[in-house]
Amino acid sequence: MFRNHYSNQTKLQQTAHSRRVAIIGELNLDLIASGLNSAPALGREVIAENLETVLGSASAIFASGVARLGHRVSLFSKVGDDEYGRACLNFVCQAGISTKNVRIDKASRTGLTISLSTRSDRALVTMLGAIAELCYADLEMKALRGHSHLHMTSFFLQTALRPSFPRIFRQARKLGLTTSFDPNSDPQSRWGEDVWRVADQTTILFINQQEALQLTRKNNVRAALEELAKRTPCVVIKLGHRGAIAAACDQVVSVPAFKVSAVDTTGAGDSFAAGFVHAFLSGRDLRGCLVEGNACGALSTLELGGTRGQPDRARLSRFLARKL
Repeated sequence: MFRNHYSNQTKLQQTAHSRRVAIIGELNLDLIASGLNSAPALGREVIAENLETVLGSASAIFASGVARLGHRVSLFSKVGDDEYGRACLNFVCQAGISTKNVRIDKASRTGLTISLSTRSDRALVTMLGAIAELCYADLEMKALRGHSHLHMTSFFLQTALRPSFPRIFRQARKLGLTTSFDPNSDPQSRWGEDVWRVADQTTILFINQQEALQLTRKNNVRAALEELAKRTPCVVIKLGHRGAIAAACDQVVSVPAFKVSAVDTTGAGDSFAAGFVHAFLSGRDLRGCLVEGNACGALSTLELGGTRGQPDRARLSRFLARKL
């Protein structure tokens, strides 16, 4: 499907920004303690420079990033009928994202993530709530009609939805959507066959270096990339400050990261994925997708939280003009 996408490159470039993107996944707030003077550890106190509540969740951060880049975006999710849920919906609506397919459940509690962020990395503590409760029965799959692309992430946190990921992707493909999947980290580090079953149904697989090595049981990135490429049309391994490497259409491309003075790395990988998918829908080649993904990831780190630093198309173009 990835190869077929590029065979219609000119048409895609003409219509890219009218293309609708759907995201099925979790929705929660992030309570971010940023600028920690050292990594957190049990038994001792560390000092943060700032503390703030912002829109969280990998799904919502990706959705916000794609919306900023000019796409119409629909979020399929579930929140509780509580203060956190109302705050999430307010943030999402302000980002121009449709919440028509977000279910509000009086019996659920909206999830919350505490993000403890240094200038180089972060630790996350999450109360799952509705994140773990969203299930296939909550989704109106017919509402995917009219969309061009579906993105799903946070595979291991969404315990009720997890078994349905392959089914959802198969249905999306039948409706003519391309798809992308970013499993994100497994708190229990299992990385079993269930991830492979989703990857088999995916157009684009996003995964970081550690996750790729764990999933493939390989000891280097290139070997992991080759193994993943046997199952998925396009594989993208995120390498953090070293950029990203991808395989698609019998080619392998590596692109270095842009150097920036990061303030907060929360959601940088999701902003990278948003930039890559935007470029993919715009008909860019593999290198172009990696460059725009790296740029969106880098820019997202310049502000606190996962969404504030995300660029629109004009800012992205200015950044690339300066850096390339």
